[in-house]
Amino acid sequence: MIQSEIQKRILILDGAMGTMIQQLQFSETAFRGEEFANNSVDLKGNNDILTLTQPKSIRKIHQAYIEAGADIIETNTFNSNSISQATYHCSHLAYRLNYEGAQNARLAIQESQTTRKIWIAGSIGPTTLPLSCSSDVKRTAYESITFNQLTEIYSEQICGLIDGGVDLLLVETVLDSRSAQAALYAIKQIQHNKGTQLPVMLSATINPENGHIPSGENLESLYTAISDYPLFSFGLNCSYGATNLLPFMEEISKFTACYLSVYPNAGLPNAIDTYDETPQITASFLAKIAQKGGINIVGGCCGTTPAHIHCIRQALQHIPPRIPPTIQNQFSPTHTITNQIV
Repeated sequence: MIQSEIQKRILILDGAMGTMIQQLQFSETAFRGEEFANNSVDLKGNNDILTLTQPKSIRKIHQAYIEAGADIIETNTFNSNSISQATYHCSHLAYRLNYEGAQNARLAIQESQTTRKIWIAGSIGPTTLPLSCSSDVKRTAYESITFNQLTEIYSEQICGLIDGGVDLLLVETVLDSRSAQAALYAIKQIQHNKGTQLPVMLSATINPENGHIPSGENLESLYTAISDYPLFSFGLNCSYGATNLLPFMEEISKFTACYLSVYPNAGLPNAIDTYDETPQITASFLAKIAQKGGINIVGGCCGTTPAHIHCIRQALQHIPPRIPPTIQNQFSPTHTITNQIV
């Protein structure tokens, strides 16, 4: 259904989960809840654990974005992999965090009583051990994990998301092509085993100085490295404000055969690590991107709020979506995500 809808209009993704959680100012006790009261290390800062300890608050955030006009909401699972959870001694919770994250998002939609169709994207963020990096100083740490090990870690997360009922899988804030390949390979295996064909989105973050991802690869190199995987969408998130993303989105549109997505931060963080870009500014620059190069999925990342999403929806509602050059062939009934990934 989303394939036909996205050809009619630009779909709106939600905004930042972490920004909204920070506004709630949860204490260490709140992060722990009753179940993890005796956890051996502090849990404050582990936003994903709030799906288990403060599920109603997470649902309210989802609902705020739905009310603001989001068509797609992301699960609260950005760091729900065993590597990232190891810091909090919560690696054993990886599958559960993803399963419950998806279930909680579904319940949020039901409780919102919206008449609009809302899709759930399973958020798959980078681990703290990417497979490649341009920094020699960090090289030793990054070589402590193999491609197969990373694939297994992603597989656990993906199983939880699919079992929990997501509609899409979103590999986001991609730092390097090898890690992206591991995530996509895991998705291929799991979808084959489960007999599912969920659309797969992928979004990278870029260095504001040169437009390269943190590993040093340019965007076309990244896309080429993952081009064997039939992505539903490819694009940018996080990075920096929409004000500077136009040339990079124009660049991407020249070599991508799938839908395009963009959900930037609300500008650059200020001296106290908050974001100053207003909803109106974010929306106006995203509208320029949509008018100039054409996009399909638009939302917000760090610093954005339901107010940003509301303004984005208003600003883009009459702008037609980009029609990828080969989209009809890519999503024909005989060419599915499951059987195209090799």
